[in-house]
This record gives sequence, C-alpha cells and structure tokens, in this order.
Amino acid sequence: GTTLSRIKYSTDPNQASSDCDLVVEAIVENITVKQRLFSQLDKVARSDTIFASNTSSLSISDIAQATSRKDKFGGLHFFNPVPMMKLVEVVRTDLTSDHTHNSLCAFGKAVGKITVDCKDTPGFIVNRLLVPYMAEAVRMLERGDASSRDIDVAMKLGAGYPMGPFELADYVGLDTTKFILDGWSKNYPDNPLFKPISLINQKVSEGKLGMKSGEGFYKYENVYVDTMEPVNNNGHPRTGVRYSQVDYNKKSCRIYQND
Repeated sequence: GTTLSRIKYSTDPNQASSDCDLVVEAIVENITVKQRLFSQLDKVARSDTIFASNTSSLSISDIAQATSRKDKFGGLHFFNPVPMMKLVEVVRTDLTSDHTHNSLCAFGKAVGKITVDCKDTPGFIVNRLLVPYMAEAVRMLERGDASSRDIDVAMKLGAGYPMGPFELADYVGLDTTKFILDGWSKNYPDNPLFKPISLINQKVSEGKLGMKSGEGFYKYENVYVDTMEPVNNNGHPRTGVRYSQVDYNKKSCRIYQND
C-alpha cells in the first residue's frame, strides 16, 4: 500500500543512516553495544542528523558519550507493544538542545503517540516508578506479608491496575527486571529502592523467567503474549483482542479469543 511504498529497508546500518533526519536505535539493552553502534553511525550520518535511543533503563548521557553530537542526542522510549501503547517518553540530557528535544517531541506526535518530557533519570518516568513497585511487591512476598495472588488481586481491584505486579513481572521477564535492578544498584548503591532481590535472582538462575519460559511467579501454558491492555475498564475482554489470563487455581495461562 501507500505506507509500505514509503518505507525503505536495509540490513546495512551505515547505508540506512547516511541520509536520515533521525536515527532511532532499538537494539539489545547493553550499553557497550549501543555505544559501539552510535560511534559507528556518528561517522557516516549527516552532521545535522538527530540520534535517539529507545532504551528503557540505560543512561542516555552515557550512550551519547560515544558520539560527537551530544546536543543532537535524546531518548525516545516507546512501550511494548508499540502499536497499542500510546505513550512515548521523550528524554533530554543536560546537553540536549531545545531544537533536538522539540524535534523528538514532534516526531512522537507525528506517529500518533502522546509524548511526555523527562530528564535523563534512571528509568525515566514509567520504569522509575514501575520497577521499584514490582520490587516492593516481591519483597512483600519474601517477608510473608501476602501471597503473590492476593497482592495481584489487591492491586487490580483496589488500585485499578490492569495487571498485578507479579503478572507484570512475569510479562516483562524476570531476567529483564533483574538486569534493570542490577544496573541501577551498581550505579546508585545507596538507593534502597534499587537493591537486588534474592527471590528474583533465584528464579532467574533456575530459568524461570516468566511467560516467555513458561514459568515465573506463575506457571503458563500456550502463552500468547501480545498486549498489556487485555480488558476494558469493566474487566471484560476487548473486542478483537487476544489476551492471556492467569488461572490462579491451576496456575496456568488460558487463551481467549473474542472476535
């Protein structure tokens, strides 16, 4: 169609970046790999090309250190699954120019997203609140304050959250959660919110990573992980959307299709 005719594909990052207004990186969450890529692209991209990273937890300033265009560098953090999630966090460092920041905001809006501004702080807005929230839920479980099931039900029915913290941790991946906490703890050792959690470390070492491995805090069968907006405000399936629901009695994941 018309949209696809406007898209050019390339497996050569140098060629793809040589004549772009904006380069958005969305590769593995490893700062060394990201810096290596941006250092490479910095040599071939136009001098006025803006660079952005889609990182969810790494420092934008640290990634930008590999380039000579720190004023033209910012964060564009999209949320998974991107076609459904309306938010984009636009992150600026102390060196990001107003022109760069305004351009990133304009790009986010042009692709139909709602943008929010944030400084280059650990986890930006959403993950800075979300990861400690999930971590504290696990600490409650470790202390024996409540079961994972009761904590999830309490937060969904009491706070109106679409998923409980343990469902969310399993969806995100316990290895991903561990990776974020480990990185933040290393960089900010005095912040108790970022302290690594023994139970998460144990599950990751056992290969229990959440939905993608078939077991995390819950066990899953025939998982279809596609959306974080599975139900409407009344708790009923959204029309035309597949979603996963945890069966707390059987501790399995059932698949519903509502077309």
